[in-house]
Amino acid sequence: MNLIGWMIVFCEIGFWIVILLGLVTRYVFRKEKLGLIFLALTPVIDLILLITTGIDLYLGATATIAHAIAAVYIGVSVAFGKSMIEWADVRFRYYIMREGPPPEKLAGMAHATQYLKGWGRHVLAYLIGSLFLVSLIYMINDPSRTAALSDTLRLWSLVLGVDLLIAVSHFVWPKKAKG
Repeated sequence: MNLIGWMIVFCEIGFWIVILLGLVTRYVFRKEKLGLIFLALTPVIDLILLITTGIDLYLGATATIAHAIAAVYIGVSVAFGKSMIEWADVRFRYYIMREGPPPEKLAGMAHATQYLKGWGRHVLAYLIGSLFLVSLIYMINDPSRTAALSDTLRLWSLVLGVDLLIAVSHFVWPKKAKG
């Protein structure tokens, strides 16, 4: 695995570590502000990945799938970061701290609506990640060095379309409640 591949792994681990530190600090040690500081570090991790990827390509590296995934990672992290933190927060409070309501299990139109909102976040992630991919392609200005970026952009466009079809299908065939 190359440098960027390892950076993605470290950034993903770092993302969940700062979230866990934030939640433990917030709920176990009852330090709300310090917990919020840890949670606010998640964008710093994205910035580190962005800078590392940009420098690697600027110094002449040929773009690999790892460089493209870095752009996707940043888009997903920005678009879904808050909802992932909220998801972890609800589960930490309920399963670890034994306080608060259980995580909500949606069905029917509520589930379909939530999935459609998730698709909206996917569109935002796509726009952010695509902006980085297109910027890198433009900055390098050498199709032989940016093929992995272009290929990822095309694949992600297809995935976004399939995700829309799945979102619509939840309205046509709503998820049934268990039990």
